Amino acid sequence: MSSNKVTVSRKWLGPVPVKDGKKVPKELWPKERRFCWIVRWHETNGRKRGKLFEKKREAEKFALKLQESVNAGKQDEPEKIKLKYFISEHKKLMKNQVSEATLVDQIRVLHFLEEFLGSERLLVKISSRDAEAFIAHRLQQKLSLATVNKDIRTLKRIFNLAIEPRGYIREDRNPFAKIKQRKLTPKTIRYLSTKEYHALIENNNRLWWKAFISVAYCCGLRKGEILNLTWNDVDFINQLIHVRAKERSKDNLAWESKTHENRSVPMPEQTAQHLANLQAEAQEGFSYVFISPERFELITLLQKKAKWSNLKAIKNNLNRDFDVVRRKAGVAKCTLHDLRRSAITNWAQALPIQAVQQFAGHSNITTTKKYYLAVRKEDVEKAGTFINKLLAQSK
Repeated sequence: MSSNKVTVSRKWLGPVPVKDGKKVPKELWPKERRFCWIVRWHETNGRKRGKLFEKKREAEKFALKLQESVNAGKQDEPEKIKLKYFISEHKKLMKNQVSEATLVDQIRVLHFLEEFLGSERLLVKISSRDAEAFIAHRLQQKLSLATVNKDIRTLKRIFNLAIEPRGYIREDRNPFAKIKQRKLTPKTIRYLSTKEYHALIENNNRLWWKAFISVAYCCGLRKGEILNLTWNDVDFINQLIHVRAKERSKDNLAWESKTHENRSVPMPEQTAQHLANLQAEAQEGFSYVFISPERFELITLLQKKAKWSNLKAIKNNLNRDFDVVRRKAGVAKCTLHDLRRSAITNWAQALPIQAVQQFAGHSNITTTKKYYLAVRKEDVEKAGTFINKLLAQSK
């Protein structure tokens, strides 16, 4: 039976009629051209099926019965595959479809499931009860709720692929579909004030770090986006930074952003000046802003020997070195990603949320609202002043 929606449509018979030397327009075909009715559907193995009827009523009656059987789950039997073979196939099929890091996460959690259920378990035999027991098992290992929730999302996505397009389990039979994520108290977003930003800039002498911190705090780029910037991406004239995918060449490493979309971000004068200072000391003709020529040469050599993985750091010890810069500046604990969050929070004070989403490079506006907009100290003080004034007026 079908695994997709059943459709009823006209099936045109014979060539398009000709009148006065011209083909009859498509809008007149129902009156001028012979036709019958066809019911179309797909089997779960992807095979297309169809059946012809002379009258529309007959076609609709057949389609209704067929759709009811689909809704009831009476589909053709899915192909049987063991969990161990599904994992192996998934690894091959998803290569180059998702990022290397995403695929590593998917295979990791599939192996955990395999260890729990057994490698010989048929995919069609994995039930919602099995899924619930697996998640309970993960929680008993004292993993963080964030990790367990990620496992739930990942497995839900993988088993959706097992339904469509692979056809290994029936529709509405995803064992993880109804497993709810555990409630998690969101972490407080660390916002760096402009005073803290200036402290980071002024208390280190390296032009590299001044430029890096300025791009992160003022332009809101991700760490990987900053490291993969080339001088061609920096538009000093229009004061823009372009986040663009790059194809592998003798001058560039192959790279795409997290959302696989290009974007342009405004660059303030101070950031432009820090980048100009860095460029003045850069090697003539070298493409990258923050990758050294020596590191680029090493990465290229390892790629030629097939010994480089995109999971490796383009620049080693970046977080550790930033922590040294932070402590020297006397700034409270924060991460490089907190600089990006602060940039997005700053934009939100003056720009509509859809513009903030665009500059941040978020595919979903919910991400912008939920994880990146921090409440600043000034906001708290402003709210307190407002309430005080309001109470004073009521006396």
